[in-house]
Amino acid sequence: MTTTAPPRPASPATPPSRPSPGRRVLARLLRWWRQLTAMRTALMLLFLLAVASIPGSLLPQRSLSQTNVNRYFAEHPTLAQWLDRLFLFDVFSSPWFAAIYLLLFISLIGCVVPRAIEHGRSLFTPPPPAPRHLQRLPENATLPTALAGPAALDVVEEELRVRRFRVVRREGSGGPEVSGEKGYLRETGNVLFHLSLLALLLGLAGGKMWGYEGSILVTEGQGFCNSAQQYDTYSAGPLVSGGDLTGLCVDLEDFEAQYEQDLTAASFTADIRYDVDGGESIARTIGVNDPLRTHGDRVYVTGHGYTPAFSITRPDGTAFTDLSAPFLPSDQGTMLSQGVLKVPDLGAGSTEQLAVEGFFAPTGVLQAGLLTSVDPRPLSPQVGINVYTGYLGLDSGLPQSVYSLDQDLIDRGALTRVGRANLAVGESTTLPDGTVVTFSGFKEFAAIQVSHDPGQVYVLGASIAVLAGLLGMLLVRRERVFARVVPGPDGGGTVLSIGSLTRGSADTGPRFTALTDDVGAALATRAAQRPAAAPPLSEEAPPS
Repeated sequence: MTTTAPPRPASPATPPSRPSPGRRVLARLLRWWRQLTAMRTALMLLFLLAVASIPGSLLPQRSLSQTNVNRYFAEHPTLAQWLDRLFLFDVFSSPWFAAIYLLLFISLIGCVVPRAIEHGRSLFTPPPPAPRHLQRLPENATLPTALAGPAALDVVEEELRVRRFRVVRREGSGGPEVSGEKGYLRETGNVLFHLSLLALLLGLAGGKMWGYEGSILVTEGQGFCNSAQQYDTYSAGPLVSGGDLTGLCVDLEDFEAQYEQDLTAASFTADIRYDVDGGESIARTIGVNDPLRTHGDRVYVTGHGYTPAFSITRPDGTAFTDLSAPFLPSDQGTMLSQGVLKVPDLGAGSTEQLAVEGFFAPTGVLQAGLLTSVDPRPLSPQVGINVYTGYLGLDSGLPQSVYSLDQDLIDRGALTRVGRANLAVGESTTLPDGTVVTFSGFKEFAAIQVSHDPGQVYVLGASIAVLAGLLGMLLVRRERVFARVVPGPDGGGTVLSIGSLTRGSADTGPRFTALTDDVGAALATRAAQRPAAAPPLSEEAPPS
């Protein structure tokens, strides 16, 4: 009699345990970190950084010229407001540019440092064992030889060492084998390239954060000191304060410009005297490609021009002599220059202000009644001027250029033109109120730039290292050669199998062919040099 037990109720399936919230967050952060430190992400960020720099070269930047930014706002008021909201007038100090830069740093560090550590370990790791099937490698060959296995491998090892392979001999799963590898400098160049690129970016960032730059026009006989208030344009890193500037003072004694026969500039040289922190005054001649380097500062000559001088004599006999202002070149070929001399004080009892605006021609000629210049050298200096009187607006609190008049003041009638003339040196023009304006002469000025970049040396060293790493990547081949011996099929001799794997070159056939030819020749030579085997002893019958 059979009794059937009732079926047991199935136990409910145990649901898989869900990871804790902390583990889920950690797994997601780890996944984001792997994506950020991938080489593809680093290249994308580098390309994005280059694209983000384009607006900084197309639009005026506040750090370089606030005047140009104000002019852009005046010409495009609506568009400028939207661009300003996107920090496009402060590209290189904007939050989004800093975010790209920071992400690029993190990506390169996370990508390159582990790779460098792994490469350092591989330098002390022997070549890998030979693969099971050497005939599947891109380059392979089979060489039968009469030598024994160890002797055949001795030949291969010798040929590889001659070619500067790092060789390891071991007993593999398929028999005795030799593994050789060379070309580690290729991966070393790769790591050096990326580490140097990271150092280059760090050097550039350090130079921007701790560096400063100022430009000023200095007329012969005048000078300046390294102060932000004296420069025409000044920019400094966020970590630079006024007290960090070097106590450098420079006086321009003489400037000379030389020209070729076709009137192109040949050289600009400036004779200067400088001192640091009130020390001894030192004379020095600097040029465009020959700056003064002292205490981490570099003093360059970046251009030149002319500073016409005027004398003004009032009707009551009050004279103002040696009044000058630099005129900026509007034509670099002939050095025709434009500028303005502003005289806000004409003496006691006068509430009027005066301005002399016009052109300076080093070699002046009249063409169709207009003054122009035909030579950049001061062969026949002349000026074409318009004289204005009225209110210059210097005390209005509104910024204005020192090289031009405020056209709005002229349009509103605050400034009135009272005279116009073309003058050579020594000539004068008399205004309706009896004031005499005389063109008394000219001097030359030099555009001088003072630059301090503590990261410059690091950038230079990193750039050289980038080039060296790139050459290693392009010129060095990574090669691996494997050899294995097995007994011959007829029981005599040995069969030597050789395979090669090369990275970094598409044309590897001739190199592998040369290797196998040399190995084959060495095998034949060794086989021919083997001592002949002694003949077997014959059995003689014992004497009777």
